Amino acid sequence: MARLTTTPKDLPQAVGVPEDERSRLLDLARVAVAVAVGAKPPKSLEAALQDGPLPERAAAAFVTLTEDGDLRGCMGSLDAHSPAWASVTDAARWAARGDPRFPGVDAGELPAIEIDVSILGPLVPLQDPRAFRPGTDGIVVERGRRRAILLPEVADTVGHGATRMLDACCAKAGLPPDAWRDPRTELWVFRTRRFGGPAAG
Repeated sequence: MARLTTTPKDLPQAVGVPEDERSRLLDLARVAVAVAVGAKPPKSLEAALQDGPLPERAAAAFVTLTEDGDLRGCMGSLDAHSPAWASVTDAARWAARGDPRFPGVDAGELPAIEIDVSILGPLVPLQDPRAFRPGTDGIVVERGRRRAILLPEVADTVGHGATRMLDACCAKAGLPPDAWRDPRTELWVFRTRRFGGPAAG
């Protein structure tokens, strides 16, 4: 069965995160990374969580760590029902010590590490792959038990063409690169609000 046409109104909208929330979530990400790598004691995260109000927003989040411009870790979850602060702190810990592609970050590396937090907006079904906006939209592909996600900024590394992003996401899921052309492959798009700064704060 052919895919339906996707119109601009069907595509995800920008994700708004006020500056005070961004600042609070970034601070929590910094503490979570520092705790994960042993630069701060575990109780530091609990203290940071209690040090002022927490954003009430529920959202999925990813945290990306880079060192001298190179990816050092990127992890997160698509669970949009968890509090954003929990999504961010979990993702920060995983990015620092749980990304299977990289060795865990050491405490001595923190001065050179940059943290980027991506708060995800809702996933929207993509009926027409021609409507995909690389660099603006992130993409999720799924078929059976295989699923993968690429954040919008990945377009900077895999190429800004829609086909390149879709091919790369399918390959990441262990599917043929052109699996997105098959109606059996489910596609979703989303937008993010990305913000960050030095891990050392």
